[in-house]
Amino acid sequence: MIVSEENTKSSWVDPDDAPELDDEWFERAELRVGDKIIRRGRPAGSSKNLVSLRLDKEVIDHFRSTGPGWQTRMNDVLRKAAGL
Repeated sequence: MIVSEENTKSSWVDPDDAPELDDEWFERAELRVGDKIIRRGRPAGSSKNLVSLRLDKEVIDHFRSTGPGWQTRMNDVLRKAAGL
């Protein structure tokens, strides 16, 4: 094996060159307590119920086009329509 200057250089990277940890990075990050991954999603004991409901494609497309959280926004609209 030939040892060259390139093979002996440190792989250290200046922390100032590290990428910025923005909101998107934190949204994708795994949450852990020790070695245990904390699951994302609704906590156990939620007051929400899973239902099967048929809606017009245009209605679903409209809410989906608003981005992440569209189901919560749809729930808010339904609550308002029901007077809750």
